[in-house]
Amino acid sequence: MNSTFYGQPRAEVARGWAERTPRDFEFSVKLYQKFTHPRMYRERVAKSLPGDSRGESALVDQLAEPNAADLDEFRRGIEPLASSGKLGALLAQFPASFKDSASSRDYLAGLVRAFHGYDVAVELRHRSWSDGIDTTIALLNDLGAAWVQIDEPKFKFSIRQNYLPNIRSFYYMRLHGRNAEKWWRHDSPDDRYDYLYSESELKEFSETAGAARHLVKKAYLYTNNHFSAKSIANAAMIKKQLGEPIEGEYPPEFAAKYPELANDVTIARSLFQAVTPSRSSS
Repeated sequence: MNSTFYGQPRAEVARGWAERTPRDFEFSVKLYQKFTHPRMYRERVAKSLPGDSRGESALVDQLAEPNAADLDEFRRGIEPLASSGKLGALLAQFPASFKDSASSRDYLAGLVRAFHGYDVAVELRHRSWSDGIDTTIALLNDLGAAWVQIDEPKFKFSIRQNYLPNIRSFYYMRLHGRNAEKWWRHDSPDDRYDYLYSESELKEFSETAGAARHLVKKAYLYTNNHFSAKSIANAAMIKKQLGEPIEGEYPPEFAAKYPELANDVTIARSLFQAVTPSRSSS
């Protein structure tokens, strides 16, 4: 659930999510940006202040500092999911600017411990964390947090990972696409995720997820290349490669756009077909 990154979750909204979804449905919830993206949040706070207050950096820093009230508000917002058994993991996604250091490790540990009792998945993107892989794994293992395994365009300072689970309770993988050309420079943020994995590219992740789920109690694999339903297509391809049923109905436009899946998905009938009785021959 990505909306919780941009605003604190609200209990009445989360309750609606729980009520409208099947019994075995789970939501993984991204932490509010105030917890993981301080620079982004500071900029947002600064813009919201009256004109004569925007230059007061001390005030901005104070307002942008996460506190106990923020933690309590987030917990209250997701409580309906937790109480209904529909809360998966909490995703703490840090930006590429979050580098491995003593202060970063202390902050990360404090944040995960603040959400004690929840499954927390930690997404790190800077290479310093994988350069010090033993220290990173030891920290996350001690916290009981899953190291999110990610696929994205690789640059000089991008994290390197082996896609193996680090704890037995759960596994968490996110595929962001490989649109290197538009990863940092784009007209719209959605352009970054304009990438369709080929079947051969997905095979590595299908095989990894297939193996990982025998080592952990639960495995989550998310396709985040959401531009033009490409994440839906790739998720269906992964299920096909894992030999799992592709449930639900897909619109005819989807099958036309992704013909490689046309024979594997159930095509929804049009509204006209659904309400018009068939004619028998006389």
